Amino acid sequence: MATETGRSSPLLSVLVPLSCAFVNLKPGVGKTTSAVWLAHALYESGMSPLLVDGDPAASALRWSELAGGFPFPVIALPVGDVHRRVNDFLGDRQAVVLDAPQLEDHPRITRSIMRYAGEWIVPVTPAPIELDRMAPIRGEMADVQSLRAEPARSAVLLNRTNRPDATRTGPDADAREALTEQGFEVLETQIARLDLYAQSFGNPVQAKGSAYMDFAEELMKRQDEV
Repeated sequence: MATETGRSSPLLSVLVPLSCAFVNLKPGVGKTTSAVWLAHALYESGMSPLLVDGDPAASALRWSELAGGFPFPVIALPVGDVHRRVNDFLGDRQAVVLDAPQLEDHPRITRSIMRYAGEWIVPVTPAPIELDRMAPIRGEMADVQSLRAEPARSAVLLNRTNRPDATRTGPDADAREALTEQGFEVLETQIARLDLYAQSFGNPVQAKGSAYMDFAEELMKRQDEV
């Protein structure tokens, strides 16, 4: 909606209890894998999610096709006004998981997704090159927050870690400390570097017993605290 000054006013777009977008500057950080596994974890937890594939590559949609379909709808919306369109597909869904393309190549789509989602999750591998890319993400987040009627929450998901659980020493712990010093909130749940996740593309997913069930529970708890 345009104001008297000609600038669009902030939108309050979210109509579901839980909406989560996976964002990062670069490709190949595990956004699609995390989005698909999280959507399955939410489904297995008793929720009815909608998975939105905002990447022009349509990897999440292709995954669902190869797997013979997911037990929840997957829609492709690689457009610059995702935040205006998602609610048309909601029905009675209780959660929306959005897989955003890399910001560096598709900024308009990703920013639109960030305008919609109530929670921004940044998957990060505990490696120096990945940590070095985090500063520009903070700037993008600040810019998008100004377009929202309500501020989004944001957190880092440590992905492809060296150990299944959080530890007090080693590269995973160092990354957690470095991100915290940069002002990022880091989720307690972390996703280990396992073939279970790395080789799962195109296959049916069962999230029960995986770290993504813990991830889903942590997100739902964060939502309850709002």
